Amino acid sequence: MKTLTAKEEEVMGFFWEKGPLFVRQLLDFYEEPRPHFNTLSTVVRGLEEKGYLSHVPFGNTYQYYAVVSRDDFKRRTLKGVIRKYFNDSYLGVVSSLVKEEEITVDELKELIRQVEEGNKR
Repeated sequence: MKTLTAKEEEVMGFFWEKGPLFVRQLLDFYEEPRPHFNTLSTVVRGLEEKGYLSHVPFGNTYQYYAVVSRDDFKRRTLKGVIRKYFNDSYLGVVSSLVKEEEITVDELKELIRQVEEGNKR
């Protein structure tokens, strides 16, 4: 799956939170100065081309909806980061978090406990 720009990810957030939307409705979620309708329309069409959105025709307009869930996006994005920056090593990720003190030893022990419990089921 293709990666998203920051603007595309922001727009996808609206679809994940609100459900199916028309491009005009997206404008309501922005504060002034709002992006131009054509700009949002271009972003939405790009998301459709990348496989994140699809649409249903309504007269002479379209209602768009997400075809990729937020959870799928998070999983794929995390896997991409781990592959790109940690040489596909989940151990490398955890080690980095511990070294940078982003996760405590107690949190790491809790994580191990959860994994062990999950394996018992």
